[in-house]
Amino acid sequence: MERRVPIGIELVRKGVITENDIQKALEYQKIHTNKKLGDILNELKVCDSYRLIQSIGEILGEKAILLEPSDIKINLDDYISPDVLRRNRAIPFEIEGGRIKVCFSDTANKRAVDTIRLLLLNKGLIMEKYITFDSNIEKILVSMQGKETDDINSSSDITGLVDTIIKKAMDKRASDIHFEPMEDELRIRYRIDGELFTAGNLDKEKQAQVIGRLKAISNMHQEKQESQDGRILLYPDYNIRVSSQKNVHGEKFVLRLLKKNSDIRNLFELGFPKDEQIVKNSFEKRNSITIMAAPTGEGKTTTLYSIIDYLNKPEINVTTIEDPVEIRIPGLNQVEVDAKTSFSDSLRTVLRQDPDIILVGEIRDRETAEIALQAGQTGHYVLSTIHTIDSVEVITRLRKMGVSNYDIASTLATAVSQRLVRKICPHCARPREFTFEETEIMKRIGEKYGVNFDFYGKMTYDAVGCSQCNNTGYYDRIGVFEILNIDDELRELITSDASTLKMKEAAIRKNYKPLVIDGIYKVLAGVTTLEELNKKLVIY
Repeated sequence: MERRVPIGIELVRKGVITENDIQKALEYQKIHTNKKLGDILNELKVCDSYRLIQSIGEILGEKAILLEPSDIKINLDDYISPDVLRRNRAIPFEIEGGRIKVCFSDTANKRAVDTIRLLLLNKGLIMEKYITFDSNIEKILVSMQGKETDDINSSSDITGLVDTIIKKAMDKRASDIHFEPMEDELRIRYRIDGELFTAGNLDKEKQAQVIGRLKAISNMHQEKQESQDGRILLYPDYNIRVSSQKNVHGEKFVLRLLKKNSDIRNLFELGFPKDEQIVKNSFEKRNSITIMAAPTGEGKTTTLYSIIDYLNKPEINVTTIEDPVEIRIPGLNQVEVDAKTSFSDSLRTVLRQDPDIILVGEIRDRETAEIALQAGQTGHYVLSTIHTIDSVEVITRLRKMGVSNYDIASTLATAVSQRLVRKICPHCARPREFTFEETEIMKRIGEKYGVNFDFYGKMTYDAVGCSQCNNTGYYDRIGVFEILNIDDELRELITSDASTLKMKEAAIRKNYKPLVIDGIYKVLAGVTTLEELNKKLVIY
């Protein structure tokens, strides 16, 4: 394969720049290591920018343009979301017939080019690729941020501004709002379906006023700049948890939007396998503990609520210990942990309240773990959560906390692990057949775990993007689950201090299937995409 001559040498040969210019650029690149040579030469203004980008285009065999805001002949929001453009450093700028011209700062970035090409193809447009300087891309992205900021900044006073930011987040189904002090601005981002999106950027001069307003409505100390926790109770349908933390540019605030009195979703609606027998085997227990396992933000608490709702009956005393109580459920005794009371303290008290079922929001330490397991050993059914990557690792995590193998083996009945994947947007999804590569990936995974997937007549969908889904192609999320029921063989392995690998091998020989299997079933059902599953589980 012929090796390409460095672009700097080609530019010198063309007489566009001198060898001295190259030396200056290379010295500059030692400090700015993330910048490409062409962008650096443009910043150093060693020659006319138009001539430089045209020469780079000729060398790379690409169409080139010195993209300016005046070249944008379309409404960018109609085609691709600003965050997708930022990630891929791309700008669509003109449509002719069924072809759309798109500028990239790096046409060699195949992933970025393919991502944009696919999104536009799903809108019925053929992409025509151009190259420009990254600084030109950035200039247009900044102007787009300005438009977003104008939408947020429509209020004339700080009270109205903060209120607009919060209400807009609610309208967009955001779970969190981030107020992030940057060096020269205050960035506002929303987390929607697990992904962060920039909502706007406010002038640095407004930062102190915005932070002051957030502290006032969160019942925080105005003078303190250490980490604080608070709540906003101004919105009738929401309980908003607030957390602040000082950083090098000010105080960052994160608002968690919790909807009050929201309906408990049915277990099957959450994505749990639609099999009543599996549910009964997993959760209709006594004298034991069931643990939900997943990283932070993967829906453990929501699933626990659904399990409690499934088990809750008038003749059963159900008590929950939470930090905080996120959803209030009629008929339950819900206890909220505060700064003066730990999970373990509350659990000791609850055990004297004659409970049948106890929900412990999270097992964080050895003391809580041991009391929870003891509760399971003395006639109660305990449900809790723990932070691990899968259900088998629950055993390892309890061991590392200092819980004995005997207590784990005698009390742990079920470990369930889950992840949340985004669902394909029903308003704009475009059906297509699976590619050969996609089918082979799924077949290979199925063979590994003894599963024969049925591909006959199955279709997948491309995430197109529309106004309903913020141009992401995805709307809402669903759980991907794996269930580990502890049988006699596993109890023996736990007691003998067997490794995680040996326990997993034994479980797979029975009926244990890892997260990826349930994920592929949901891909084949057209609920999500293989790309989204890979993003969460890294399967190829």
